[in-house]
Amino acid sequence: QGNVLPLWGNEKTMNLNPMILTNILSSPYFKVQLYELKTYHEVVDEIYFKVTHVEPWEKGSRKTAGQTGMCGGVRGVGTGGIVSTAFCLLYKLFTLKLTRKQVMGLITHTDSPYIRALGFMYIRYTQPPTDLWDWFESFLDDEEDLDVKAGGGCVMTIGEMLCSFLTKLEWFSTLFPRIPVPVQKTIDQQIKSRPRKIKKDGKEGMEEIDRHAERRRSRSPRRSISPRRSPRRSRSRSHHREGHGSSSFDRELERERERQRLEREAKEREKERRRSRSTDRTLERRRSRSRDRYRSRSRSRDRKGDRRDRDREREKENERSRKKERDYDKERGSEREKDRSRERSKERRSKGDTEERRHKDDKDDKKHRDDKRDSKKERKHSRSRSRERKHRSRSRSKNTGKRSRSKSKEKSNKHKNEAKE
Repeated sequence: QGNVLPLWGNEKTMNLNPMILTNILSSPYFKVQLYELKTYHEVVDEIYFKVTHVEPWEKGSRKTAGQTGMCGGVRGVGTGGIVSTAFCLLYKLFTLKLTRKQVMGLITHTDSPYIRALGFMYIRYTQPPTDLWDWFESFLDDEEDLDVKAGGGCVMTIGEMLCSFLTKLEWFSTLFPRIPVPVQKTIDQQIKSRPRKIKKDGKEGMEEIDRHAERRRSRSPRRSISPRRSPRRSRSRSHHREGHGSSSFDRELERERERQRLEREAKEREKERRRSRSTDRTLERRRSRSRDRYRSRSRSRDRKGDRRDRDREREKENERSRKKERDYDKERGSEREKDRSRERSKERRSKGDTEERRHKDDKDDKKHRDDKRDSKKERKHSRSRSRERKHRSRSRSKNTGKRSRSKSKEKSNKHKNEAKE
């Protein structure tokens, strides 16, 4: 087979749950810190230092209590939380487009079981279902321990984890890509047909474990310790458990169920204690209320007389205030009447002044009109006089002309007569 790995399913989302993918892409750890890592070895070192479990969500970040049906309490769909560093680094490996040699380096790594776990999870998400058995078959008897739960409490071996990858669809609060039914049937048959390891006691069991460890070491050489790793960090390869068979996964599941049952019982006991405390508190409250009522009754009897006296004093004060208000209203009414009379007298005076002014204006208008009439009459008389004078002067001039003509005729007649004579 070549070094290039085929990708099965969605090549953009790595077949992850959409809510987990959106939380990964929006997390500052993925956007800021993991963005600076550019090579495969830097990501492997980051897994070595930062990963402590293989759950998709951090502990206590998802509140799914009280949800039923198709909500987050069943399938992890309805609510989100703080996505784990393991899944952020898993998607970072997907962005690097790993080769077959790099994936083999992940699943055969000797420094940390969480590096191997992320390598197997990368195979489960990205490889075709028909190739899963070829990848996982040689590691089903691997007894290296790791704690897969956030906060601890679910220790299992690599082989048990791979069996759950192949046989179960769910992984804590998320789902793996579905395996077709025919492929799943063949995987189940191959798991059943595999010979189970028999527990051995004493030296023989130790020899078998040592042989297995030697095979593992010969399969992949140990990496040199990086200068970034601190010597205090004790997350190196965990020791193998002696005499641990294939049924340890079932035992772990039983232990987990027993632990959950004990937790439920403890919660129920705590609820009963709270209920008993609440009943005692209610009784004490009722008694204290009855005592307070008795005291309040005795106090109320004493206060009734004081209240009556206070009410009488208040009534007297109210009457006094009412009298004061009445007197004040009367004074204000008299002042208002005076003001009204003053305003009326002012109005009357102003009306008289306006009438006098109007009378004067009328008189002035009449005088002006009479003067105009007189001036017109005088003009007419003067015009008539001038016309008469002109007529007289004209008549006088006519008479003088006639006289001069008659005199000249007489003179001419006289001359004629004298000449005749």
